[in-house]
Amino acid sequence: MYMKLKHLIVTVVILFGGSFSSLAQNPEFDKLEMYFDQGHYKRVYRRANRMLDKPEYDFSLLPKYYKSISMLQLSQNEYWAMRHPYILDDAKELFLEIRKDEDAKKLFAAHKYELTWVKNDLTSWAADLKRRGEKEKFEKVQEIIDVLFEGIDQLDQMPDGSTVIDPDTLVVANPDFRDEIIITAKKQLGTPYVWAGSTPDGFDCSGFTSYVMAQNGKNLPRRAVDQYNSSQKIKEKNAQKGDLIFFDNGSGISHVGIVVSDPGEPLTMIHSSSSKGIIITDITKSEYWTKRISGFGTYVTN
Repeated sequence: MYMKLKHLIVTVVILFGGSFSSLAQNPEFDKLEMYFDQGHYKRVYRRANRMLDKPEYDFSLLPKYYKSISMLQLSQNEYWAMRHPYILDDAKELFLEIRKDEDAKKLFAAHKYELTWVKNDLTSWAADLKRRGEKEKFEKVQEIIDVLFEGIDQLDQMPDGSTVIDPDTLVVANPDFRDEIIITAKKQLGTPYVWAGSTPDGFDCSGFTSYVMAQNGKNLPRRAVDQYNSSQKIKEKNAQKGDLIFFDNGSGISHVGIVVSDPGEPLTMIHSSSSKGIIITDITKSEYWTKRISGFGTYVTN
């Protein structure tokens, strides 16, 4: 009886092993999702590429999906795009290939959160290109947005309730408003660091940014990573006073500060330092902070 049962189990595993593997949680896929969420797009791209070369992952669309959306994000990196001049076209072709698959609808439904952020980042990029008068590139990016995301439901609503920006209605914030943000922030210079603090009695990093922005009519999520995710992403060269700068210590967004410099000036921020409280730091003179810059975001474009 035992031998018959053992033989039956082995037979079932052989016959249906592929199906089981396609349904089971795969740690390699979890890593792709985690790294993408943390903004490690180069790592996602390389890992997904390696997985596409391995037959054991052929059962899933996920490697192809993560390769395509990481390419869409990397295409916005000026230096990466210079080394990979066809990355945007390749990303578009790969994404459209995924759309043709019968499982694409389920995949997109399960990853709506990521797709919303990708669409928002591309739309922000398009708006930036339009502001700078780069008409040809703007039209190319806008056409890609329209083609890739057409018919994918509910990608215009952000997790924080805001809507994806429209480059045709984008309004650059009044410089006086940015000045008010910095004035509010500097009033807290010398306030001590307090873990989980969000009042003038003491601030942690994201407690400080959320307090300053709230004093100026902008409500931010409480955590630094959520502030990054819900912000409109901007390029470093376009960061202005009142925008936010985010840092990654190797495990995801771990610190946030408020930019107090304008484009063309040495990059400087006001932030809550765990050792000194609210201070102003010249990032260009700090190897520690320079190496950990993860990205920039803004809440003051309208």
